[in-house]
Amino acid sequence: MLEVPDPEALTAAALAHIDADEFMPDEERGHAESAVREDESEALAYLVDPTDLVVEIPGVELAQASWSSEPVEYDPESMEWDLDEEDGDFEEETADNA
Repeated sequence: MLEVPDPEALTAAALAHIDADEFMPDEERGHAESAVREDESEALAYLVDPTDLVVEIPGVELAQASWSSEPVEYDPESMEWDLDEEDGDFEEETADNA
């Protein structure tokens, strides 16, 4: 889960990154700028390279990466957002260990 408290800063950073990419063709640049302005997940995708996330992990080579995102309303009080619980298994484990 990722929270974006300042979407304007995220978008500005992505636009600056696109502008600085000297190897990006103009046609692709226009499409990229439009996508980044319309969708924060696109902005994030232009700033984070999945390869950089795993490149220094021994024994790991990234074969393929994809992005998926959707806006959600985060409610820290909701059981839905209990990060200590994994797919409903937490209650069963607690009962078994009691």
